[in-house]
Amino acid sequence: MALLTAETFSLQFNNKRRVNKPHYPRKALLCYQLTPQNGSTPTRGHLKNKKNHAEIRFINKIKSMGLDETQCYQVTCYLTWSPCPSCARELVDFIKAHRHLNLRIFASRLYYHWRPHYQEGLLLLCGSQVPVEVMGLPEFTDCWENFVDHEEPPSFNPSEKLEELDKNSRAIKRRLERIK
Repeated sequence: MALLTAETFSLQFNNKRRVNKPHYPRKALLCYQLTPQNGSTPTRGHLKNKKNHAEIRFINKIKSMGLDETQCYQVTCYLTWSPCPSCARELVDFIKAHRHLNLRIFASRLYYHWRPHYQEGLLLLCGSQVPVEVMGLPEFTDCWENFVDHEEPPSFNPSEKLEELDKNSRAIKRRLERIK
C-alpha cells in the first residue's frame, strides 16, 4: 500500500472551519482498515474521489477482495468528509448485503451538515448499524500512524498537529450529536 505524505494528511484531514490562504482544495479521502476477527494481519488502503466517490470505490474494493463470508471482519474507515446522501445509501445497502462486515465510519469534517438531505444520510447510516462519529485524538493518531509515510520528516510538529485536530473536532462532534 502506498502511504500518504505527511503534508497530504495535514491538508486533507484539516478540520478547521476555514482554510487560511493560500487556499487549497480539501478533497475526499478514505483510509480503511479491514481486520479479520481471527487475528490475522489487517489490510489497509486509501482511496480518493476519481470517477466515483471514495465510498463507492471502497465498496468495489471490498467486493473485489473475495472475503470469506463465514469469517467476520471489522472495517474502520477514516474519511476527510462525511458521506453524501447517495454514498450513505450505498454503504447501508452494502452492509445489509454483507452481514459478515462490521463497519465503523469516522469523519474529520461533516459534509453539508446544515442541509436536511445530508443529515438524513447520516441518520440513515446510524440507524442501519453503521456508526458515524467525528474523528478525535485516538482516530487521528491511528490514521497518522498507519496511513502516513514517516520516511520524510514533516514540516510541522505531528503531536501539535494531532492535538489541534482533536481540539477542532469538539465543535464538529457537537454538531453531529445535534443531528442525531
